[in-house]
Amino acid sequence: MKWRKTMGLMLLCVLMVTVAACGGKEAAPAEQKSNTNAESSNEGDTAALKDIKVVLDWTPNTNHTGLYAAVDQGFYKAEGLNVEIVQPGAGGADTMVASNEVPFGVSYQESVTQARTQGVPLVSIAAVIQHNTSGFAAPADRNIKSPKDFEGKTYGGWGSPVEEAVMQSIMEGDGADVSKVKNINMGDADFFTAVKRDIDFAWIFYAWTGIEAELRGEPIDMLYVKDYSDALDYYTPVLVTNEQMIQNDPELVKAFLKATSEGYQYAIDHPEDAANILIKAVPDLDKDLVLASQKWLSPKYTDDAPRWGEQKQEVWQNYTDWMFSKKLLDEQIDVSKAYTNDFLPQ
Repeated sequence: MKWRKTMGLMLLCVLMVTVAACGGKEAAPAEQKSNTNAESSNEGDTAALKDIKVVLDWTPNTNHTGLYAAVDQGFYKAEGLNVEIVQPGAGGADTMVASNEVPFGVSYQESVTQARTQGVPLVSIAAVIQHNTSGFAAPADRNIKSPKDFEGKTYGGWGSPVEEAVMQSIMEGDGADVSKVKNINMGDADFFTAVKRDIDFAWIFYAWTGIEAELRGEPIDMLYVKDYSDALDYYTPVLVTNEQMIQNDPELVKAFLKATSEGYQYAIDHPEDAANILIKAVPDLDKDLVLASQKWLSPKYTDDAPRWGEQKQEVWQNYTDWMFSKKLLDEQIDVSKAYTNDFLPQ
């Protein structure tokens, strides 16, 4: 469950209800910084590069592989950048980017949307993955095959308003009643611990927790939220910057995205090598899980889009309309200002 909270809704919870996701933040591995610096062959080369940081949304995982590949393969260096990948502070990645503490970060469409209603000038500059890979998962023995089967079951979450809103949306489409679902807070328990303890299902990202279930030999039923509503096929995660950065240094944004897109293309074309790059940078990760996750996720970075990072107006509008209809937003936003494709390489 850790990755689910990381990738789908953690920063939305921070902005909405200041709720942290599962597990604790941990310092960026020493290897990560040393690998970044290793991209410059000597101190003179490093001095000639522009030092910048990119902040992750949570602990490193295969959502981030393209960033690590861009460092490892020298793509950032080729654009004149010395990039350090860091983990978020207590305020979260969005706060760090919005306040200009760092120029770039990993976020989610829902938290960018919420932030902009509060006057926070975040802008999404690339979609890391084209389609939402999250959904509600349950051990196969719970017999949850459709949203109607949520009735009478116990859901483990973390108290975000968006959870019940999404659940309600997909259950109503199946003629089911969300009030018949018992909700409890999972706390710091991961998915596998929680379903053995006191819950029947939870919200996960398949690329991590679903793949881990496969490796454990613990079959699950997975109900992807995008399969029940076009509005729920939103971008998660995305790369963000802020309006000031776009205005003051558009060439930096362009250079960063050029190298980053090359990193993700490398991960698409070479999933095993890219997985090994991530493992080398963050050796505490489970090697088998990283490799299996990367093989599953790499094709989904671009999927049916004309290029990596591309974002569609209708995806932003549909999800914003849905959030507003569910009273998750105080007001509508101009979605054209929430994202841009202008800095993606052609």
